[in-house]
Amino acid sequence: MIVGSLPGNQVDLLESGTAYFPALREAIDAAQYEVDLQTYIFSGDGTGTMIAEALSRAAQRGVRVRVLVDGFGSRGLSSQLIGSMRNAGVDWLVFRPEPGWLNLRRHRLRRLHRKVVVIDAKIAFVGGINIIDDLDTPRQTPPRFDYAVRVQGPVLARITPDVRSLWSFVHWSQNKALWNPSRHIVIESHNVGKDNVAFLVRDNLRHRRDIEQAYLAAISSASEHILIANAYFLPGIRFRRALMDAAMRGVKVTLVLQGRVEYRLMHYASRALYGQLLGAGVEICEYHKSFLHAKVAVVDKVWATVGSSNIDPFSLLLAREANLVIEGGDFAHALQQNLQSAMLNGGQMVLPDGWQRRAWYQRIWPLMAMGLVRVLMGLVGYGRVW
Repeated sequence: MIVGSLPGNQVDLLESGTAYFPALREAIDAAQYEVDLQTYIFSGDGTGTMIAEALSRAAQRGVRVRVLVDGFGSRGLSSQLIGSMRNAGVDWLVFRPEPGWLNLRRHRLRRLHRKVVVIDAKIAFVGGINIIDDLDTPRQTPPRFDYAVRVQGPVLARITPDVRSLWSFVHWSQNKALWNPSRHIVIESHNVGKDNVAFLVRDNLRHRRDIEQAYLAAISSASEHILIANAYFLPGIRFRRALMDAAMRGVKVTLVLQGRVEYRLMHYASRALYGQLLGAGVEICEYHKSFLHAKVAVVDKVWATVGSSNIDPFSLLLAREANLVIEGGDFAHALQQNLQSAMLNGGQMVLPDGWQRRAWYQRIWPLMAMGLVRVLMGLVGYGRVW
């Protein structure tokens, strides 16, 4: 059992916004006491407006609603929509507002990238799904491929204080005053299921490498199969070695990675690692059916994680992230089946022989992109580990 995991939880898998947003709206509409929503992107599109209206309805009926968004990810949100929520009674904070485009100091890249919602201290949503339409990206059909989970049980005793603590910290840092809750809500943490669950965060204080260490521990102990689906995959030296060591000792290691070009730098930099990974026996499946935004993994059909953390330097070294680790055969099996279905219906395997036979001009972009990423990481002080 992973350190910090608690038994007796119920975890439900939600695939993409088509499952997530109706469940989230229903839970907000049923809230009686408080709603805490923390996200990287809060968009003013149809989905964002729908969730904003649900939050406003909750605040108008007396629910304490707190929303924390990232200053870069949510920079395009209209002041009109924010104002309508504030007028309804929603408390609104922005994490590191208006970062400078040309300022490469390390703290400017420390974004709020996690996506966590806690309702009445008895139900939480954790995952990789922002408050934005699944079809917001041009040429995107069908919807973006992503995951979140709905969780109830003892792990709420870990999630709720963390969410409140982050809100309190940002409130203090911007207002220079302690935040005092209007009421004390008892956390409902009695046993409701059979999943062992740990709530892991990445911050810049005591939990700098918790998510990465959980991945590395699961990979090192794997005996049969490692299946990782990650939108922006650019692991550091230790992570790459762990995957290759697992493959070389006979574990089937499969990576489901972004096939479509969304962010060119990350796309091509990731592909610079393909040769090394394929050479060690790691399987790579590129997902082309839609844009991949998932950050999930399954190990040996018993260990699984769902969250906001990509496997890249920005998530693992700089951003605030949140993942759930679930140890339960039923959940892990369901996630693995879902991923395998996605690979079958929307993926394309990268064959080692074909990759080695690429033309010279197809090799140049990944090498240039990787070089630029390493320069950027060196500028913020992390060049040696990447």
